[in-house]
Amino acid sequence: MTTPTLFTVDGLLADLRQLIECESPSADLGAVARSADLVASLGAKHLGVEPERITVDGVSHLRWRLGSRDRDTGGRVLVLCHHDTVHPLGTLETMPYDVTDGVLRGPGCFDMLAGLVMAFHAVAALASTDGVTLLVTGDEELGSISSRALIEETAQESSAVLVLEASADGGALKTARKGASMYDVVVTGRAAHAGLEPEKGVNATIEISQQVLAIASLGDPAAGTSVTPTVISAGTTTNTVPGSAVLSVDVRAWTTAEQERVDTAIRALTPALPGATLEIRGGINRPPLEQELAAPLYTRALTVAEKLGLPPLAHAQVGGASDGNFTAGLGIPTLDGLGAVGGGAHTTSEHLYVDRLVDRTQLLHGLIQDLLKEPACL
Repeated sequence: MTTPTLFTVDGLLADLRQLIECESPSADLGAVARSADLVASLGAKHLGVEPERITVDGVSHLRWRLGSRDRDTGGRVLVLCHHDTVHPLGTLETMPYDVTDGVLRGPGCFDMLAGLVMAFHAVAALASTDGVTLLVTGDEELGSISSRALIEETAQESSAVLVLEASADGGALKTARKGASMYDVVVTGRAAHAGLEPEKGVNATIEISQQVLAIASLGDPAAGTSVTPTVISAGTTTNTVPGSAVLSVDVRAWTTAEQERVDTAIRALTPALPGATLEIRGGINRPPLEQELAAPLYTRALTVAEKLGLPPLAHAQVGGASDGNFTAGLGIPTLDGLGAVGGGAHTTSEHLYVDRLVDRTQLLHGLIQDLLKEPACL
């Protein structure tokens, strides 16, 4: 039998609409700061305490560390969220907040403003919040450059991490994520007039083309490792031998060993043309969230869902990375995808299903409560 809910659709939607209509594109520090003001206000209303406001390199992050419990005296539960989105300012004009036929649309609704609202409501409804940390970062969509150290520092005192990123298809929880690496391969050649003396040039376009083929060959489909050349730029004018070029590379892998194999190979690249030089920038950004780190928490979530009479829970392995990769990389049990059910993340078709907001919030509330009673362990 379904347990009576502590949560209402109207309450969740009221907060979610405010967040959606306060646009927060990651690269706009002013917009992220305004969003942080709103998040702080909503959080203080629900949790009864102001957050610690942490600004790193101009990016606004918020942390609520509730109660005095620490890892040595029973463990803390870290609820991990972000309030930045990918959609540029002005997106609301063409993609306004809307609920039609049970489907809610609006920039950032699915990834991951709904998860943030669920976190506030779920934590606020606990009989005791002693031992809960809620961390809301402001640059997840840019790779968490300014927040990684904060995430890892906060996670170190936790026995479990619950990530409120949107669910996988149909509401599946995310029990594994690929690690992500990002590189720029910078070629320096020699510019020359393409008509008068092309032989004096070292063509960076030709060099980068050779590197594209070498880099793409590093992928291993059988291991699930993708190495994808993405953005490329070269040259200055149509009548000049290009003197420079830059190639961006996206790498995804299920294991740390595969990440390190590709990293070593990319750093070992050598120029194909005499006179050309290569510089490798970037590297491993997020370690994998390997399934063994999520399995204990997924099992706990299954038990909680069954006790509460909630919809059955599936799980999925996904290629995209999140801040949960960082916490799993520290060896801390981490469960991801606890947020909204819907689809279209990062697109104009982003949406969520309103009728799933309450049961997902119930699941989160029940799982936090369960973990506070009995901390997670591997």
